[in-house]
Amino acid sequence: MTALAARNLTKVIGDRTIVDDVSFELQPGEVFGFLGPNGAGKTTTIRMLVGLIRPTAGSVEICGFDIRREFEKAMRCIGCIVENPDLYRFMTGRENLQHFSRMLGLDRSEIERVAELVNLDHRLDQRVGTYSLGMRQRLGIAQAMLGSPRVLILDEPSNGLDPAGIREIRELLRRLATERGLAVFVSSHLLGEVELMCDRVAIIHRGRILKDGPVKNLISNRRAMEFKVNDVTRALRVFEQSGARATPPASGDHAVLVAIEEDDAPPLVASLVREGIEVFHARPKIQTLEEMFIEVTGGETVD
Repeated sequence: MTALAARNLTKVIGDRTIVDDVSFELQPGEVFGFLGPNGAGKTTTIRMLVGLIRPTAGSVEICGFDIRREFEKAMRCIGCIVENPDLYRFMTGRENLQHFSRMLGLDRSEIERVAELVNLDHRLDQRVGTYSLGMRQRLGIAQAMLGSPRVLILDEPSNGLDPAGIREIRELLRRLATERGLAVFVSSHLLGEVELMCDRVAIIHRGRILKDGPVKNLISNRRAMEFKVNDVTRALRVFEQSGARATPPASGDHAVLVAIEEDDAPPLVASLVREGIEVFHARPKIQTLEEMFIEVTGGETVD
């Protein structure tokens, strides 16, 4: 069964369309990245997914439950952190989890289970104010995991963390998806991290999804060859004459990207050499998720 399905989600506020006909699905056991520049509609979409605001049009189903018709059943399937985890720093980690477990009517054994999941069982009886930012994020995820949700929705879970903390969160979310079959929805601006962590991504821009699909497919379909030469201007003419689409380098750079397969490179190298152009290297170049993001959004800043 599909864990989460958003179909034609639209949100209009006044005369502005914030989210425009957005559709995607999450399957059990996958990590899904949701990317977009400032004001793209990410947070508004998340708020519709978790029932904080009503869509103007469209629908959301969580584990087969429509959130309009079967709201409580749908919400029992979700654990979420929208923006920062709401934690009481003067209380211990255990007391925080006890507070939220009482609200959900859960047994205290649930606290030990989620603490062990996020590797905080040895620090549960220390005040949250003494925790590092990474530990607080993991405690927030433990809070979201109370009640064994089947869908975990996180808004910027690695925000502000150092590299070690970012890796901890990435490994935790991958483990929850792989070992527990959890469907994980992650909104993030750390594009390199999303590339490492996520199975699939969607890029939203001005309220509409421009690209979506498996990460590996999106970047492997963007192959090119990088030619480093001593004379870029003349090299570009050679590429143009051969019919190959070349991207001029940034100022001061001598590496030209050419949209060809590796097998097509030798004739181009030979043409460059015949023209007296020195070729320092010709190597395959696969577009990163960050490069693709900048291309499809026009380089607008991410959150």
